[in-house]
Amino acid sequence: MKTSLQEPFSSYKIRKLGIDERVKSFDCGDADLNDFILNESGLYRKALLAVTYVFEADDDVNHEHIAAYFSLANDRVSLTDFLSKTEFNRFRKHRFVNKKRLKSYPAAKICRLAVNKDLKGQHIGEFLSDFIKSYFLADNKTGCRFLTVDAYAAAIPFYLKQHFVPLTSEDEGSVTRLLYFDLNDIADID
Repeated sequence: MKTSLQEPFSSYKIRKLGIDERVKSFDCGDADLNDFILNESGLYRKALLAVTYVFEADDDVNHEHIAAYFSLANDRVSLTDFLSKTEFNRFRKHRFVNKKRLKSYPAAKICRLAVNKDLKGQHIGEFLSDFIKSYFLADNKTGCRFLTVDAYAAAIPFYLKQHFVPLTSEDEGSVTRLLYFDLNDIADID
């Protein structure tokens, strides 16, 4: 997927990382996120578990300078994510009419999202978050209602600014926290 991007990112492209493509270097300042793009993303793709996309300069023909990346997988928001059926019913009550109340709802998970540490502060993460939201709304490819993320504690403020909210209070204070974004909040459905 090569995409035309608007300013200030018009000189960049987003593309799917090839299955056998190896990223030679990337440093976002987090060892786990670096390890994923350098060593594991291809394995996840081969196992059909996640697909990784890179954000890079248009003129980087050798793909040596990745500005950022994100990895996506299928997910769901379901009854089992909540402490009780009552909590789940509260969650879905104002989102779905009675005929659409299911035991789970389709979601896409942002498995990883990382920005090269030399480019932090340029709003690339915010741009990619907005891109991912619009990617699932454009032509509604699969019937995806929510985006989810298991956010590291340090990344929670970023996702909250992107209008993700905690799914439950059960994981408050944990190393990671399950957050979601309801795509219907921005959908312009005809």
